[in-house]
Amino acid sequence: MAFGRQLTHNRIDIYAQEAVKSKIIEKMNDEVRRLSDTEILDQQAKRITGLELNTISLEHGIGVAGGRSEYSVDLVFPDIDRHFQQAGRLLGNGLHMDYWKAHSDRDSRQVKVEIIVLTQDYNGMKSLESFAECKFDALYTKYKWEIVKHNERRRQYFRRLRLATSVPQTIPWDLPATIDFRRSMKAYEYDRHLFLEEDGRFRADLGTWEREVLQEELVDESVIGWLRNVDRKPWSLEIPYEEAGKIKSMFPDLLVVRQSSNGFLFDILEPHDPSLKDNAVKAVGLAKFAESHWDLFDRVELIRKKRSSDGNDRYFRLNVGDDAVRKRVLAVTSNNQLDQVFDDRAVVRKKSYCAVVPAKGCC
Repeated sequence: MAFGRQLTHNRIDIYAQEAVKSKIIEKMNDEVRRLSDTEILDQQAKRITGLELNTISLEHGIGVAGGRSEYSVDLVFPDIDRHFQQAGRLLGNGLHMDYWKAHSDRDSRQVKVEIIVLTQDYNGMKSLESFAECKFDALYTKYKWEIVKHNERRRQYFRRLRLATSVPQTIPWDLPATIDFRRSMKAYEYDRHLFLEEDGRFRADLGTWEREVLQEELVDESVIGWLRNVDRKPWSLEIPYEEAGKIKSMFPDLLVVRQSSNGFLFDILEPHDPSLKDNAVKAVGLAKFAESHWDLFDRVELIRKKRSSDGNDRYFRLNVGDDAVRKRVLAVTSNNQLDQVFDDRAVVRKKSYCAVVPAKGCC
């Protein structure tokens, strides 16, 4: 509903709001008919609209056998209205009122009871949610390139709607005109970052591993730009992974742009401490991402610092952008298995680099 409303208000599709509302109301009609056909509607309606009461005859405080009788009383309109408003909060976007208006030629109380029963029916709500998600995805696919043409604030709003689900969604990633993150006054200055401060320079407080991996990258003359991908910013690149049945997000530290004879190449670099327990699940998440987006990224590397055969500490890179490596990683179920893949397939960059790469020159 919110998506259709925004498509109309932004004049991307002036008929979207009414079309979306009409389709959802139609689906709600289908679910109410299902409840009616299976007699669930009548059973639940009786429970909602009437209270079953028992009376017991008493003699000296003791119930008398055979003195029991039963009857029911109807709930008054204010009680039904209270349940109706609660149903509206469950549906959202005023859909309870839209359904009520669509059936204005029928008994008002009966229509309200239908909405109450529907919102209390698990299968009905699940079906309605699945229907809405399917329609949402179809609309987003149809209009995503029109959305990209709008200003940054509008794009961010559409993005939030797209992310309003427990299932990871693929969203076109476009960087805004400006970004923000914290840095200290003594932060290192680096060259070739995609965003610069007003004085034309870029400074950041990078961790040791991030800084040294970046040093290896910047000595490569084909690198024309890079981005420090800060955690949980609206503009950050976010990659899903699954841990213990829950979907979580990772924000790989560095994104690198290289120029080649075939055009621009984009790399994802994630220096990651092997002692952390999330190594295997994050590696699998990166591998799944690389498999889904093989046409957009060249290197997708999980990187570790460890002792090499020559006795020096070096950065070992496991590139899940490589098909053979990715197949190995996708089969990983533990950190020990991932360690074995690193031992077998991780590589060290052969180029030497300086202790620090400042913005102007090297060594």
